[in-house]
Amino acid sequence: MRWLIVLLGVPALIWAAPDPSLARLEKQILLVAKVTDAVVGVSATHIESGRTVSVRGGEGFPMASAVKIPFAVQLMNLVEQGKTSLDKMVTLAPQDLHPGSGTLTELFFHPGVSLSLENYMELMLAISDNSAADVVLKEGGGPAAVTARMKALGLPGIRVDRNIALLVSDWSGAKNLPPESEWTREMFDKLYDAVPDAEHLRARRANWVDPRDTATPDDMTRLLVRIWKKDLFGAKNAEVLLGMLERCQTGKARLKGLLPAGTPVAHKTGTLGGIADDVGVITLPGDAGHVAISVFTKASSKPGEVSEKAVAEVARTVYDYFTMVPAAGRQ
Repeated sequence: MRWLIVLLGVPALIWAAPDPSLARLEKQILLVAKVTDAVVGVSATHIESGRTVSVRGGEGFPMASAVKIPFAVQLMNLVEQGKTSLDKMVTLAPQDLHPGSGTLTELFFHPGVSLSLENYMELMLAISDNSAADVVLKEGGGPAAVTARMKALGLPGIRVDRNIALLVSDWSGAKNLPPESEWTREMFDKLYDAVPDAEHLRARRANWVDPRDTATPDDMTRLLVRIWKKDLFGAKNAEVLLGMLERCQTGKARLKGLLPAGTPVAHKTGTLGGIADDVGVITLPGDAGHVAISVFTKASSKPGEVSEKAVAEVARTVYDYFTMVPAAGRQ
């Protein structure tokens, strides 16, 4: 009877055992990530099978502009509830023209510009426009509302504390910003130009370890999976958001960098001093399915292209694994 009990337990133990090939994938990710001196965090989930690999997956990393995905999720949540509409027109005030990436600050010098929330979201996700992002954040209820939404979704590893203008200002080392009602593009330029190089470097290093506006790779990937599965809001709004992520124009050397030409990737990048992030969903060839992947880097002292290469190497490694190694029962 004793041996019968032991033998009966064997299949269950084998069934519950970790997939050794995923452990090898983790080692390969660690190996290819060595092309950069940055700290690299990775989380990838094969959406159809649920197989997951994680490297520093529970550690917080600065999101930079990858935070714009949580911004979009919160706004879409309000749209879904009928509390706002993507058709709502919002006037772009002079104090809404914020520094950094995008085109609104470069194109518009005079009052009188109004865009729909859908257009602000498109600019935020497709070209990472910072001014558009802060409009979306404000219309979504602000940083606290986004963080609360992430917690409600069971994603406490994603937190939002500042708008993009304040985030960029803190990273630059700029001090003593006036009230938001007095913000202008010229004001930001003067503040940034006045920051000594040594202070700029100090601020950058301090922000590498700042817990504000960070995400764990694991929770960001969980969010991506839910966006892809369309279980956060209705199919129509989910398709709108996914379409915007598919039209992302930034980061061609990151997740997409080493993938076969034409591989569909719905993603969002994040870039700040010493940081090169890219998070999204990669469509695998044939019937191999889809991979939600978050690759974060921080604390690099090398040019951004080096960390971008690491992101591309990780993405290709994950792509090859989930393309070539089928889930159990599909061999």
